[in-house]
Amino acid sequence: MKVLSTLVASAALGVSIMAAPLASVAAPTDTTFAGETVVALAGSFLSALSSLGVAPGAIGPGRIEAYKGKTYAAFPITTGQIDLGKVEGEIDHSGGLSLTAGSTVVELTSFAIDLYSGAKPVLTGLVTVDGSFVGRIPLFDLSLASATIDDKKYCLEVGDVGVTLDSVAAGALSSVFKTTVPAGLTVGTATVEALLKNKLHW
Repeated sequence: MKVLSTLVASAALGVSIMAAPLASVAAPTDTTFAGETVVALAGSFLSALSSLGVAPGAIGPGRIEAYKGKTYAAFPITTGQIDLGKVEGEIDHSGGLSLTAGSTVVELTSFAIDLYSGAKPVLTGLVTVDGSFVGRIPLFDLSLASATIDDKKYCLEVGDVGVTLDSVAAGALSSVFKTTVPAGLTVGTATVEALLKNKLHW
């Protein structure tokens, strides 16, 4: 636990978005109040967890579902603020993931997509290990290199977001599970659909 706490204490939380892939967006700040982020989990990620003896699970209201041969993890959006002109802000979620190996249980909850506080976008989350709170750390790095974006309707839709395991999270999980969890491991591809308050004129 000491190693994990050190990793958390030294982490640079959150990172900001690179504007180039989203240059077409231009609108005032808006509030997200509902919606969902869905991650199509990579088969290589699930295989890597299995080889490490780690079983993933959903923490409600998040869920993990199989559909047409693929596995998806989905998390409801609760709130957030997005400046669509600068492409900065934060999108918060409920639910989370559990990772279990033997008697050790790591819970990752209260996900936040951070688009403002560093050099690249990241998803952070609250971490507990065997019921003991650790802190909020970067969990997954987000790539917008192939992303698509649409804010013309009542919601902000961002698709084809690459999701990989952040180095801080990889180090923390390696410490907890006493194995080597590689940083940069491909987790999957995410789609974000966030309802925008101003678009609905609320």
